[in-house]
Formats: sequence, C-alpha cells, structure tokens
Amino acid sequence: MTKHWHSSLLLAGLVLAGSSFLGAAPARAQNTSELGIGVGGTNYKGEVSPQYQWQNNRPAVTVFYRRDISAPITLRGGLTFGGLRANDVNVEGVNGGVPPLQGYRQVSLRGSVLELAAVAEYNFLDYHQRSDQHRVHVSPYLFGGVAGFYLNTTVESQNTALQPDFNRRGAKVSLAIPAGAGLKIALSQHLNLGVEMGVRKTFTDQLDHLGDQDPLYVNPHDKDWYYYNGISLSYTFYKIRCPMPYGRNKGLLE
Repeated sequence: MTKHWHSSLLLAGLVLAGSSFLGAAPARAQNTSELGIGVGGTNYKGEVSPQYQWQNNRPAVTVFYRRDISAPITLRGGLTFGGLRANDVNVEGVNGGVPPLQGYRQVSLRGSVLELAAVAEYNFLDYHQRSDQHRVHVSPYLFGGVAGFYLNTTVESQNTALQPDFNRRGAKVSLAIPAGAGLKIALSQHLNLGVEMGVRKTFTDQLDHLGDQDPLYVNPHDKDWYYYNGISLSYTFYKIRCPMPYGRNKGLLE
C-alpha cells in the first residue's frame, strides 16, 4: 500500500507543478474533441493475486470521448469492459515455489468488470498545436478521476475442506478512483494513437468474495484493486471558435 500512496502523491505533485502552465495557457480559437476505441487487458490485485501479475491480464475493450478545455487539460468519459482471472498457484513465493498459504487454499477467480469513468487528463505538451502538419505531435499525460463499476466474479477452491466457505459467486456495484499515465501520438490531422496504463483503487475487499473467512486464510484489512492497460485509436473533430466581436454580431462575417 505504501508504494501506491507514494504514486498518488507523485501524481498530485506533478499536476500541481503544471498549474502554472494551465494558468498561462492562451485562449485558443479552436476546440478539439475525440471519439475513440481501444483494446488491451484488465487485471486484478487482491486476495488471490497479492501483487500485479502480467499473466493475469485478460482481453478488454473500451470506447471513449475526449474534449479539451484548455491547452493542458482534457476531459474524458469512457466505457470499459474486460475479463478478470487469478489463481493461487500463480503466486510466487520467496524460494520460487507457491507459498504455503496459497498452496493450501488452491483458490481461483474468474469474472468480468464493466466500468463507466470520467477523468481529467493533464497533457505535458501542446498536443493540439497543428501549425506544422508534417511534424508528428506527441504528448505524455497523467490522468485521474472517478469511476463506477459493475463486477461479477466467481471464486472456487480445490481444497474440499475450504469449499463451503470459499466457493462463492456474485456481482457488485461500487466506486473506484482511476489514475495512471499514457502517451498520445497524432498520426495525422485527425487520427491519433494512444498508449495507456491505469490503476483503479476500490473501496471494497469483496471483488473476490474473500475477506470475511477465517483470518488464518485471508487478509481482511486490504482493499482490492483492478487495472486497465491498452492501446487506442481515435478521430479528432475540430470546432473553430468565432472571435468575440464576430460572435456577438455575426453580420460582420458577411
């Protein structure tokens, strides 16, 4: 948990450090928005997977809409759906084998998650500056926001002595805090490629239905997390703002 809080503090510090860029950003005569789709993997960290494990990634898809509100700040709404998998036998102990607890529990998890999220992205470069159409436009970014999710999972133990308490299934609706980083690349005036890695901090220990069993076999004091990492392709729409004198008197444009 300490590592995650350090990451959150770093994220906040970077955003605050860029506030001067936000305040100094000039008003632009052009608004941009994007509609896109992405593919990647969803993952889970909790009782069955105490650490992030790449082999637990399962296919996921997302659709999203972005709209810039200033040079560095973009708002994004997105819908993401993906699978979740984890197994005690994939946990690696100190000596390279399966730890005794996981070897005894023999618990596996499978399921899926559907997420609706709203985040703000902080762009470190002026990604929408198109004065030179022959130059590739790139910007790293950080993001953070709020999400609601619907998750349906099943957990099963291969240990017959634990099955009455550990074999469970069910759905949950709750909130999460999404945060992470990514990279945007403008391939052309309208097409954009994106790469993103993000974590979702939840407020529950029941994504895997484990936490209220015998404390000898579960940790009831740690919340569960899930992740989305992926690549995306989006299309940019442009809206040219009318300068104020013309906006008030459109007859001047005739």
